[in-house]
Amino acid sequence: MRKTKKTTGRGKARRDNIRGYAFLAPWLFGFLALTVFPLFYTFYLSFHDVKLTALGVETKPIGLDNYASALLRNIDFTPALVDFALMEAIYAPAIVLISFILAILLNQKIRFRSAFRVIFFLPVIVMSGSVMHQLMDSGSTEIVWVGQIFIFQIIYNYSALLARIIEILFQNFAILLWFTGIPIVLFINGLQKIDRSLYEAAQIDGSSSWQSFWKITVPIIKPIALVTTLFTIVQLGVFPINPVYGMIQDAIYNTAGGLGLASAYAYIYSFVMALIIGVAYLILRDNEPVPGAKKKKEEVLYE
Repeated sequence: MRKTKKTTGRGKARRDNIRGYAFLAPWLFGFLALTVFPLFYTFYLSFHDVKLTALGVETKPIGLDNYASALLRNIDFTPALVDFALMEAIYAPAIVLISFILAILLNQKIRFRSAFRVIFFLPVIVMSGSVMHQLMDSGSTEIVWVGQIFIFQIIYNYSALLARIIEILFQNFAILLWFTGIPIVLFINGLQKIDRSLYEAAQIDGSSSWQSFWKITVPIIKPIALVTTLFTIVQLGVFPINPVYGMIQDAIYNTAGGLGLASAYAYIYSFVMALIIGVAYLILRDNEPVPGAKKKKEEVLYE
């Protein structure tokens, strides 16, 4: 009797596993076919001279020649990588900071709060990537008269670098606002989950609003800021303002062996992107120790 029950239980577990794998299979197939295979095949092509002929794709091993062409022979690729890194260093923090400030304002008890939230998120829904591409190509996203503002000229006389950063931000200000939609939603969600009793306890202890913001709000919202920053970095990387993205696209459609060079471009670009993501993670990661870890460590030392 017991053996029958045990076998039946194992059979049910096996059927549940099969059912789970069946539901997972379409996604797994798509992941392997559309992500894993292209990833390794692109790496393979980056070491080959690829030519498109009437008989199909012909590949010839050339070692690191594509990487040498990208980094040493192409005078535009390395400056494009530097411009991309600077763009990420300027735009990503600005987008996250603006999103956080707007989320705090939209989380307050004000009239028409829901309407304002819809207004800030509406461009994400209405304006697709293709629409933004058209606006950028026509120059409609730029504010070209920033340099003529009197305050800007004062800032330029004080710090040319700061003035240049402000000019870069305003040149694509519409894109800056377009990218804030999803981060605002993430930040509002995080702010609403903060226990209000923490602020009440801090107020009883004599803490000011500014102190409560830095001691309560910022530490709790920091993990969301990390996710938002990584999301923004990746989103900026596949947008037309990224000069490397355009170079990769141009190389792909070059039938005279462009696929191999484009693959090398893509892997070098991915390496730089990984470095940027790693730096962002190191800056925004939670350095607080796990509760009880210090106590356990002391117990081990004294044993």
